[in-house]
Amino acid sequence: MAPFFIMKLPVFVFTSGLLLASLTCSSKILLPSVIGDHMVLERNSSVAIWGWGDANDTLRITGSWAPNDTVLGRVMNDGHWRVDLPTKDAGGPYTLTIKGKWETVTVSDVMLGEVWICSGQSNMEFSANWGLYNRATEVAAADFPGIRFFHVPKIGAAFPQQDCRASWAACTPQTMQDQTAVGYYFARMLQKTLNVPLGIIQAAWGGTPAEVWVRADRVRSNPVLVAHQYEDHSKHWPDREGTLYNGMIAPFIPYGVAGALWYQGESNTYRPGAYAVLMDSLVNGWRQDFGRNFPFYFVQIAPFTYDSTKQKAFVLREQQDLAQRLIPGSGMISIGDIAGDIHDIHPKDKKDVGERLARYALAETYHQNVGPYLNPTYKSMKVEGHKVILSFDHAEGGLVSTDKDIPGFQVAGADGQYVDATGQIYKDGILLSNKSVPNPVSVRYCFTNSAVPTVKGKDSQLPLAPFRTDSENLDN
Repeated sequence: MAPFFIMKLPVFVFTSGLLLASLTCSSKILLPSVIGDHMVLERNSSVAIWGWGDANDTLRITGSWAPNDTVLGRVMNDGHWRVDLPTKDAGGPYTLTIKGKWETVTVSDVMLGEVWICSGQSNMEFSANWGLYNRATEVAAADFPGIRFFHVPKIGAAFPQQDCRASWAACTPQTMQDQTAVGYYFARMLQKTLNVPLGIIQAAWGGTPAEVWVRADRVRSNPVLVAHQYEDHSKHWPDREGTLYNGMIAPFIPYGVAGALWYQGESNTYRPGAYAVLMDSLVNGWRQDFGRNFPFYFVQIAPFTYDSTKQKAFVLREQQDLAQRLIPGSGMISIGDIAGDIHDIHPKDKKDVGERLARYALAETYHQNVGPYLNPTYKSMKVEGHKVILSFDHAEGGLVSTDKDIPGFQVAGADGQYVDATGQIYKDGILLSNKSVPNPVSVRYCFTNSAVPTVKGKDSQLPLAPFRTDSENLDN
């Protein structure tokens, strides 16, 4: 890959979070690394192009997809400049030209398509090199020049940074191995369906809590988040609020994106009661900073036998479900049925995860007919004597179970003591009972750290999401 800058420049890191590269008299125009060879720009949009140069210099910015539509920009007195450049329908390769008084910078092999952020912790960072299912076959088949990766390095910062050390790379069997597997499968399905180039911006770091991905002032100014402050400190990943927003998100703001994917939550299971509020702050903050009200889709964490009894993954999952209801333009997929080994926090089946996210995006964002794509979810319950009849949304074709005993359901009476319930598929719902609970008042399903769901939508083959009908405070 050709180097991004015109010539090699000395690099400095300023604690104020300004430039990662110094301006010299031999180079008058600098661009952030995200605006470089092999990049994907949002199609049919107006995308931000920015950089640094000589103060008061006039720049002419032209995309070869519209050679007669040059946009003029002026470098401000602090050396920064930005323009909004119109794009057209998907295609490429094109060039992007920035011409100033002293020189012209050309960015090559530019594609117009769709760009998605992939962020979170280790399950988003998980690549083919981590032990992917069918690794050899999947890697050998990963020849998709229309899919491009921009992999942000794992570097935190005390202040928002304006650049990072990264570059765009086309998807090949060699480059795919180090990229997010979830993002790869997501992009592959979208490209196959939409027939457009796909750009994946990976900003993920294993073990990190969600707080580090939110601008610090947004966390510190929220009394709910302050009361649920993250306390599980580690030597292996950042834990201070805003650290990775500064070092791994800010460097590519305000790049044009179609949406964001999020796979995170395991590290927030110690104090999960405010996770929905935290995600609301993260999503709305990112949307505000990028200047785009983009969709945000995330993965409900899988069953796992956590070491500490203080970790409450079942509450975290409930908070994730609340977040998708709270945040407009968001959505969640449930993956409990494909968790595999519940003693491994990293499910190896990332293909189904990426493709479930892709179907969700294709239906909700791109308005494609992909068939059933929503997990069955709890709707209501009706008590008849000692029996409970449950009904569900997104189960129009009925329900099935991979286990005839339908495990995972519990019922409780007024005393709140839950016991396992006997279940059976009943019309489009489920009938529950336990003779020791003659007057049931509440139900829980897979409401433990490691319970694996067996009930699925008959048509969708997607798992029934965990739920409970009581409102007991479990965040203590």
